[in-house]
Amino acid sequence: MNDIMNWEECKRKFIKQVELDKNRVNAIEEKAMLRLKRAKNTKITQETVSLVVEDYYEVIKELLVAYLLKNSLRSKNHQCLISYFYLNNKNYEKESFLISQMSFFRNRLNYYGEDIPIEFYEKNKKEFENIIIFLRGLIK
Repeated sequence: MNDIMNWEECKRKFIKQVELDKNRVNAIEEKAMLRLKRAKNTKITQETVSLVVEDYYEVIKELLVAYLLKNSLRSKNHQCLISYFYLNNKNYEKESFLISQMSFFRNRLNYYGEDIPIEFYEKNKKEFENIIIFLRGLIK
């Protein structure tokens, strides 16, 4: 469920070397911050929590896309974004697995209509925000 994809498999199948485009990196980060603002401004209820967690995941995913682009890489697979983050930030294993869990919940929401438990949000909200701060630092 929350395993992190093997980086070697990612490199073989889903990762492409690209030219660094700082404007694109900045634009992606900007849009992620707009999504974060929306997530933070949404009142949390049983009805809205799934969409808010999805927004937090999308912010993190977009920042991971920018992080790879900053390092002249592009991924065709969201799981490889997490794998790259983990590969280069071994001290953030817990955070890597949390991002993976967010991805799992987001996929269950999008493909099966399953709600994300409000307890998951309440337990991890601060960590979502810490991951976002850390990723923004990596992009700078």
